[in-house]
Amino acid sequence: MLDQTTDAASTPQPKPQVTLPPPYTCISRHVVMPQATHDETAHMNFLLSLTSHLGSKVAPRMKAVYEKRVAPEFEKERGRTPTSSREVRDAMLKNPMYQSWSALRRNAQEMRQQIGRFMTFRQIEQVNAVAKSLNAGSNKLQLDPSLELPGYVTQVDNHCAPGGYVAALNDDDVSVAANYEAGHFVIAGGGTGGKSDALGRSLAAFIQAEYPNLNPKKILDVGAGGGFNTLPLAVAFPDADVIALDVAAPMLRYGHARAKAMGVNNVTFRQASGEHLPYDDNSMDLVITAMLWHETSLTGFRNMIKEIYRVLRPGGLFLNFEQPNFDETTPVFERFMRDWDSWYNAEPFWAKLHTLSYTKETASAGFEADKVFERWAPKVTEPNAFPVWAQPVGRHEAEHKMIDARKEGGDTPAPKKAGPLYFFGAVK
Repeated sequence: MLDQTTDAASTPQPKPQVTLPPPYTCISRHVVMPQATHDETAHMNFLLSLTSHLGSKVAPRMKAVYEKRVAPEFEKERGRTPTSSREVRDAMLKNPMYQSWSALRRNAQEMRQQIGRFMTFRQIEQVNAVAKSLNAGSNKLQLDPSLELPGYVTQVDNHCAPGGYVAALNDDDVSVAANYEAGHFVIAGGGTGGKSDALGRSLAAFIQAEYPNLNPKKILDVGAGGGFNTLPLAVAFPDADVIALDVAAPMLRYGHARAKAMGVNNVTFRQASGEHLPYDDNSMDLVITAMLWHETSLTGFRNMIKEIYRVLRPGGLFLNFEQPNFDETTPVFERFMRDWDSWYNAEPFWAKLHTLSYTKETASAGFEADKVFERWAPKVTEPNAFPVWAQPVGRHEAEHKMIDARKEGGDTPAPKKAGPLYFFGAVK
């Protein structure tokens, strides 16, 4: 498969009148990753366009459907407007346009898993063999077969992927992780870059800009999965000992092999629970997470933050990227739209997490309240990642625009937006 990223990005091209997602050929390839045939690439490009269309064009229409049809019918029947996202959901489920949009969104996710798994299993023996050869004899891959896995990974097919993050064909299998990388670009609408690492790049840039004197020597990424967002931290801080920690062995096997294939050698991939971190008190300079918390549970979330506080040294930084939570000004319709994944994308903790206060939860874990923060930050992707005419458009486009409108209108006490990414954290 030819990588067209460089040629397409360097050739001046006019911007289209419509927003187009970057093509699947912009994905960055390495020797562990499944290779796509012509037909598989065409299928991925179809899903890119479908996902982008549903997120940018169809989803915004749901607000008009609610305001002009569903809410008036609800008020006529009950004499009041809906007061909760659950009431909005129950009412919207009766509307044909919402039914169509929601079904298409769910089907797009299922198709993404189907084509990614087909691509992966078509060449699984080769993929597993390459990963095994890169992992052989390395002390930077540390697995624990005796680890008891939490229910929030064993009982959930995260993002509709059969077996979630932990399913494995054998002790060398990396299929769930290979499928994850093969299809993440599609679901993100190209928004996390060709290496699916924009969050890690953005976290690293934020740390270097806001905490230039931190100079971390010991970095821990909790819930790192395949290390997609860990590697930018390792590159940004080459003298640091970086740890990608996760409970899912297939993700760690793939992540270690991928890091080695990409020439990043200062990351240890360790299988352990974030609820029981295997590190001494005050031993870490920097602890990060990237889109971890919605994959856990209320107990797991709170236990992990307490553990992170314990292992972080005084003066160390705790930094997270996650979906922004709700506040008292968040309208019930926005709550309903942003909770879609909890109902239809195998993300059961998503809705509950939105109702929590990240700052209060962080302070409750031990951090001093005046050292807890939340910030909006710029997103950083690799240079020349896409053709000049391409614009990342993901399935959460409508939800993001609702948040943007409230921030720009000044109707919320949350921090003023300075970029599309929401970070929260604390200094110990």
